Amino acid sequence: MEVQAPKKTVLTTSKEYLIITASIMIMVVGIHFFKFPNNFSFGGVTGFASVVSALTHWSATGFTNAVNLGLLILGFLFLGRDFGFKTVYATLVMSGGLELMEKLFPLSAPLTSEPLLELMFAIFLPAVGSAVLFNIGASSGGTDIIAMIFKKHTSLHIGTMLLLVDMAAVVMSFFVFGPATGMFSSLGLLAKSLVIDQVIENMNQCKCFTIVCDDADPICDFIINDLDRSATVYEAKGAFSHHEKQVIMTTMKSAQAVKLRNYIRQVEPSAFIQITNSSEIIGKGFLGWS
Repeated sequence: MEVQAPKKTVLTTSKEYLIITASIMIMVVGIHFFKFPNNFSFGGVTGFASVVSALTHWSATGFTNAVNLGLLILGFLFLGRDFGFKTVYATLVMSGGLELMEKLFPLSAPLTSEPLLELMFAIFLPAVGSAVLFNIGASSGGTDIIAMIFKKHTSLHIGTMLLLVDMAAVVMSFFVFGPATGMFSSLGLLAKSLVIDQVIENMNQCKCFTIVCDDADPICDFIINDLDRSATVYEAKGAFSHHEKQVIMTTMKSAQAVKLRNYIRQVEPSAFIQITNSSEIIGKGFLGWS
């Protein structure tokens, strides 16, 4: 029997596009205020933009927007219907956001005289935005479009190819901007993926409970009625005492976990509670479900 995926409501779709817009604008702030003024050359199209701007006197924003729009056209040509509307929307918001920032807040020099401090913001802000986008199945376009094209039409390892593209921009920065900027760009390239992975993991982190108790009913009632979660209960026996026990398994967000832990301490202080962290839960109410 064919199982249909749950249909998204207007509210859910609107929320997704609001998140995409906010995430892209976070990236735009990091790129415009911290990445471009310092010529940090890491991270796809915007990484090459700094190098090209220095060599051709074409503005980094103008180059980024032109390449992104060109990649959109390639996406339509090579991917057709597989080309996601979210990616199109994100690319257009990115282009519009960079143009807006350049007109409202033109910068001819870095904000501060502390390049390491600005590098941290140049890494962190775009990484947070990218992590949020990846988490809802969207992307910011750019070299992600190239990855989508090669993934569909070739058997090349996409991650390796994109890494080589990023490395090429970093190597060029050594010759164009000097060793200091080149080393900062190298550091940014190494840190970017680590920050994205860490942000995604923290966003998705849940608490998994295994509760061994004498009476599961009040705890389950609290989980269902107060926390709006569910649980699995099964019978068990103590290895030492041989007393009949009930085991509750449930998963929830961190804020809910604190409430559950405090409640169990009140209703059954002798209960054994094991709490573990998990960053990937697949099921109703979690990843992969509306």
